[in-house]
Parts: sequence; C-alpha cells; structure tokens
Amino acid sequence: QVQLVESGGGLVQAGGSLRLSCAASGRTFSSYAMGWFRQAPGKEREFVATITRSSGSTYYADSVKGRFTISRDNAKNTVYLQMNSLKPEDTAVYYCASGKNRIVVVTTTTQHVGSWGQGTQVTVSS
Repeated sequence: QVQLVESGGGLVQAGGSLRLSCAASGRTFSSYAMGWFRQAPGKEREFVATITRSSGSTYYADSVKGRFTISRDNAKNTVYLQMNSLKPEDTAVYYCASGKNRIVVVTTTTQHVGSWGQGTQVTVSS
C-alpha cells in the first residue's frame, strides 16, 4: 500500500498561482500512474490531471487544460500540480491519487485509483 501526503494548498486571488506537491512512500513510485482529483462542497470528486509512469504522457480535464501542469520526479517520489491563472471555480479540496496497480496507465476516473492522499484545500478569491 502506498502513502500519499499532499502540500501546497492555500488561499490565492483569482489569476494567481499555486503549486501542489504529493510525496509518496510505501511502494515503487515509478511503477504507477499518478493523478490529481478535486472535490468542491456538494459536488462529486472529479478528475483534474494524470501522468503516466515515465512522464511520457499527461492528460487534463477540459476545465484546467492550458492552465494546470502535472509533472513527477521519480527520483524524489513526488508528483506536482502547477496551477496558473486560477479561477474561483477552482476552489476545492485537491487529492493526490495513485494508480490501483501497474496495469493502470492513467488515473482519469476514481475506479483507476488505489490510494488517495488526505487532501489539501485550495481557495481562490474573486
């Protein structure tokens, strides 16, 4: 089982930037796809971004495409989410996610996820 710990959330004005980090431990980080999801109050958890094991491919939700960038450093067992041009509608708890097994290539749905972080709050003020 993998343990995931997010950091980097906070309060930012619209148009600002934040970088989230997720440190993983407990299994071979480089063998699993990673992703980010978010959940706003009263809404279901939704996909934000995902990255393949070797960082060869990345995928994004349409709502964040062009503004957010996911990356990973397999030497540091860490995945990042750089968020630029933030909007009030980006306000949510952001969760780091690890692929359920080595067969999962990307984590675009919650069914692909085997482990979740505890979440970090991102609040964007208008």
